[in-house]
Amino acid sequence: MNLLDYAFMQRALLAAVLVGITAPAVGTYLVQRRQAIMGDGIGHVALTGVALGFLTGTNPVWTAVLVSAAGAVAMEYIRSRGKAQGDIALALLFYGGMAGGVMIINLAPGGSTANLTTYLFGSITTVAAEDVVAICVLSVFVLAVAFGLRRQLFAVCQDEEFAKVTGLPVRLLNLLLAVTAAVTVTVAMRVVGLLLVSALMVVPVAAAQQFTRAFSATLASAVGIGTAVALGGTVGSYYADVPPGASIVVLAIAVFGLVAAFAAPLARRRARVAARAEEACASGASGTRAPGDDVKV
Repeated sequence: MNLLDYAFMQRALLAAVLVGITAPAVGTYLVQRRQAIMGDGIGHVALTGVALGFLTGTNPVWTAVLVSAAGAVAMEYIRSRGKAQGDIALALLFYGGMAGGVMIINLAPGGSTANLTTYLFGSITTVAAEDVVAICVLSVFVLAVAFGLRRQLFAVCQDEEFAKVTGLPVRLLNLLLAVTAAVTVTVAMRVVGLLLVSALMVVPVAAAQQFTRAFSATLASAVGIGTAVALGGTVGSYYADVPPGASIVVLAIAVFGLVAAFAAPLARRRARVAARAEEACASGASGTRAPGDDVKV
């Protein structure tokens, strides 16, 4: 049967494409600044926002955006302060977000922890039309930031001090990147799930780094890999009747392993060629004669 005949699969595939583009796009910057685990922490905080949506009777996507954005700003504030106890504060924020979500969902009318399962692990059958609208709007914001400000964000992620010297608003850009990461988590939670969204933000980037050198090439390759695995995992989950989030992440890890297996021999070959070139240059330099060496006095 043609899976496109079903409206819920049409919505799921559209959501998968948007998630496959946005998650690696933002993840490239997080990996660049060595904050690969940030998406996982935001996912814990976003759980409270999902529970608030059930409690107030509003779309959980929008409440999750607000709560996760506030949590991301708090994380960025703790990171910028650079205190020795910053990791403890972040841990309290993560675990508090998870515990708050479980507690609030049980206070909601007719709510239980079972309502959170589709948000924790993703579910293609629960992506409603209003969810698609929210995901599209939020994806436009994420892509506008990730690609429209790529030069500024790259400068900040690469060297904050240099970015300050050049006159960039470093603090504002850091906050914008944190909020964008939070929005990306809420975009992906319906397809991948809050517990697995960080993998889609990191694994395609790690795979792209195996065969790219320039930042722009890594960004483009990561987006391509993310889109492919998101679509492949969603289609595979339909036919295999398994959770889409797990399918997408497993497929992404498989792609990473395949790319790494081919990239390692190529990297060793490049290293040998570079070593031979250096040896040739060194031997050529030592064999040259200075002007006047053959002149007898």
